[in-house]
This record gives sequence, C-alpha cells and structure tokens, in this order.
Amino acid sequence: MYEETLITVKHLAEITENNCSWLKIASELLACEMVPVNNGISVKGDVGPIARAESVLEAIDTFIGKGEQLDASTVRYLCLLEKENRLSEFLEEQSPILFTTPQGRTIRAKTLGQRVYVDAISKNDVVICKGPAGSGKTFLGVAMAVLALRNRSVSHIILTRPAVEAGEKLGYLPGDIEEKVDPYMRPIYDALLELMGRENFERNLERGIIEVSPLAYMRGRNLDDAFILLDEAQNTTIEQMMMFLTRMGMNSKVCVCGDTTQIDLPFGYRNGLEDAMKVLTGIDGIEMVALKEGDIVRNPLVQKIIMAYNARERSDRKDAEQ
Repeated sequence: MYEETLITVKHLAEITENNCSWLKIASELLACEMVPVNNGISVKGDVGPIARAESVLEAIDTFIGKGEQLDASTVRYLCLLEKENRLSEFLEEQSPILFTTPQGRTIRAKTLGQRVYVDAISKNDVVICKGPAGSGKTFLGVAMAVLALRNRSVSHIILTRPAVEAGEKLGYLPGDIEEKVDPYMRPIYDALLELMGRENFERNLERGIIEVSPLAYMRGRNLDDAFILLDEAQNTTIEQMMMFLTRMGMNSKVCVCGDTTQIDLPFGYRNGLEDAMKVLTGIDGIEMVALKEGDIVRNPLVQKIIMAYNARERSDRKDAEQ
C-alpha cells in the first residue's frame, strides 16, 4: 500500500543544508521517496520501505548529533544494515576512535566487519584476514601497528609484501634494489604517511623503527617486540606463508591480509592465505576474519564493480557444473 508520512529529525537543518544527496541515495536503496520539508522529512512509498527509511533517518540523525562526518558510503552501509535487520546492532555500540591523524582525521572501524577485525588484532597475537578491495584490511592493519607503536606495546613495525607482480621484470627496473621494490610498497607508504605525517614517518624509517621490505627479506630472521604486517598475502605460496609466520618472535603481533579474488601467482601454485586460514583454524591466539562486500568503504562504485565480477564468477561456476 502506497503511503506518505512525515518523519521528524532533530538535526533537520544539517541534513537539508548539506546532505540532500544522501537522501537521494537512501531513497534509491530503500525503494521510497524522501524529500526534506519545513519540519521534517517527507517519505512516500509502501509500508515496508517507509519503516526502513524511518530507521535509517534516525540513524543518520544520531550520527550527525554526535558530530560524526557522514558520507555517501556510510549512508549506503546504513541502508544495507537495515535491509539485513542489523542496524540496531551497529548503533548499539559506537566504534572507539583509534587515534587522530596529523591532518585531524579520526581513525575508527566504520563497519561491523571492521570492528571484528580491529577487535581481533587487539586480542590475538596472530590475525589472518581476507576481504575485497576497499574493505580496509591494509589500512586498519597499518593503523593498529601505528597505535601499538604509539602505546609502546612494541618497539618497531615491520611491513612486508610479496613482489609477485614484478616477476622477472624487477631486474630491468632502474635504480638499486630499494628503488626497484618501492612501487610495490607504495600502498603501505601511503597509509603510513597519512597516519603519521611525513616528518614523523621519515624519522622513524631512518631510525629503523619502521621497516618496509619485500617478503623475501624475512627469511632467516627472528622478529621480537614487533608488529608485523603481511599485505597482499594471497600472492604468497604455502612455503612462503609458513616461512613468514615462523619469523614471529617474543612480544610480537602478526597481521596477515589479502584478497583471494586478486591472485597473481603463476598457474598451479596454491596461495598461502587460503591455506593458512584452513590449516590454522582453531589454534588459540590465532583468529581468522573475513571481510565482505558490505565492508567496502571506498567509492561506492568499487562495491558495484566487485559485485558484478562476483556475479559473473558465480554464473560461470554454475554453467561449468551443468
């Protein structure tokens, strides 16, 4: 049944002045029409969508009232949670601020999946996480490493990635070995620069407090009193993953993250990320985390792109089984 109702929100001025685009996004996702009026938000649609819209608007109002900066991806996520009947779960407990960057940006988990990820890192010595592009695996992992350093829980940070994409072409790149592998470390550098500021990052890098290096350089080392993060772990072999995990020393934390939909290993090689998540499940002190499409906090198009590719993969798999 098509109805129209008026929903009152405390922070109507902020919503109507700055965030009308959010109402358009929510209207599209919740299959109703939301328009700001003088004393509230007019919602038109069927009974079910109107009820969902009221819950989402209350959530938006709560966020604005707490001084939170909402963006399109957050509104999309709130709508998704409402459809899954998980919005109240998300609102019950606000994610704590991990810290504030030199630019004034507050860093915290933005989704329920990210909360699980951050909590797992806090409570376990080893966390292995897989998830799609844009779900915050690397950035939050680096953020937790920087937080551990700030809190003096560890004395240094070691960040590493396999340089699989370079292959045989690595030797043809100009410069010394550090300059050759720098492009493959760039995503980690970018995260550290944002989290710490350039001056602080470069100072800690020069002093050896922060180390960023290819995975191959980990062999034979014993890493004590460190937060060790392995990024792009889907591009490790089983042997490389075992080598990396056994580098862990006393008073160290290990975070492993990767995206199993973007494997660059040569044909025939089994990736160490998926293997580790199977072999190490159930061991005390090791926790597995799987982030999903709903945890993507980049441009909303990233989520749509990943969903499209996943849909094609499911269709191809179904055709192959028939």
